[in-house]
Amino acid sequence: MTDAAVTEQFEAERPRLIALAGRMLGNAADAEDVVQQAWLRLHATETEIERLPAWLTTVTGRLCLDRLRARAPEPVEDIDVHLARDDSDESARDPADLAALADTVGVALQVVLERLRPDERVAFVLHDSFGYPFATIAAVLDTTPAAARKLASRARAKITQPSPEDQLADWEVVDAFMDAARGGDLARLLDLLAPDAQVRADEAAVLLGTPERIDGSDAISAFFNGAAHAALAVYTGDRPAAAWFDRGVARVVFDFTLIDGKVAGITFRAAPEVLAEVVRRKDARRIER
Repeated sequence: MTDAAVTEQFEAERPRLIALAGRMLGNAADAEDVVQQAWLRLHATETEIERLPAWLTTVTGRLCLDRLRARAPEPVEDIDVHLARDDSDESARDPADLAALADTVGVALQVVLERLRPDERVAFVLHDSFGYPFATIAAVLDTTPAAARKLASRARAKITQPSPEDQLADWEVVDAFMDAARGGDLARLLDLLAPDAQVRADEAAVLLGTPERIDGSDAISAFFNGAAHAALAVYTGDRPAAAWFDRGVARVVFDFTLIDGKVAGITFRAAPEVLAEVVRRKDARRIER
């Protein structure tokens, strides 16, 4: 295969690979970087590649696994691609179909994925989100198809029947909602909102320009979509919240009501006694002191 033909086939595979890496890593920039690394690996290899889509899937998956392990961290082996024999159907997969499957995973699930072991996360995403056979997953994880099946099953159990320690903490839901608002991710906002969610505001907040009320997840998600760029993570009393800051001073608190991991209500508060309780959070978990 000529260099031009390889480049053309790689570019055709790029959207699928980015969708794959993005779902495993949960970060668009990291996904782009990993796919670029796969491109460099492709040009560096001297091995004849019989099925380029399958090869690229394995390399991209291994690179994602390396990054997930580095976050953990745990020892990482260098990539050495060995393709399973029953992956011959992979080249026929439609990249658009694969990307659509990846989009079925909501933001709340993405947060749970962060808590899985790297090998569990890769196995679950490749199989349950993208529908890859366990032989392909085994090649990525350098294990057997039976072991890959067990990893995916274990991950699925943690997600569908989470233990108390795996339940999303309130701060995770609040921060995921605000991240989706800032990023203009309408689908994620809707995923986090209860259908009958409500927004209300106290008198002081209304005087500052907040809406007095918004009803329903569709209207609330539309209001927050692409907004709240000046809002920061805070505590108000002992509750995780967000607050709009102006010149370093909290002006309006977004006080969340959460039920079963969903945003059931948000109250804009600007009364002085409420603002006096606002404490910045240094990161998602800790109060800034």
